[in-house]
Amino acid sequence: MSVMQVEVVSSEQNIYSGEASFVVVPTVQGELGIYPRHEPIMSLVRPGALRLTVPGETEELLVAVSGGLLEVQPDKITVLADVAVRSEEMDQARAEEVKKAAEARISKAADDESLAKAHAALAAAIAQLKTLDYLRSQKNK
Repeated sequence: MSVMQVEVVSSEQNIYSGEASFVVVPTVQGELGIYPRHEPIMSLVRPGALRLTVPGETEELLVAVSGGLLEVQPDKITVLADVAVRSEEMDQARAEEVKKAAEARISKAADDESLAKAHAALAAAIAQLKTLDYLRSQKNK
């Protein structure tokens, strides 16, 4: 089985560093499926679920990403995420609460900085909710 090196890093921590045989990244152009030896590309990442097929694991590794940058080389993928959270660290109720609070902060933002922070919080919450929805849909199959 052919594999590639994958690095998923947020501004706060290294989320995943290891091998994968297939990766799906939510990009601004849509979901991008990447196998080893993929053509080099760069793309902006949109909020959503980053899915990794790790050799020897039966289930996909899921990471919610709120945006960032993707770089693909034939033997390595790097995702520099604004915010990234592993699926086992997510909570539906907390993500919905953060989303509502961020939407309220957006409507009341008094300056560009507070508006940008509220948009970032909203993107992170949306990414977690999309990832949790994907998890639910996979369990119902």
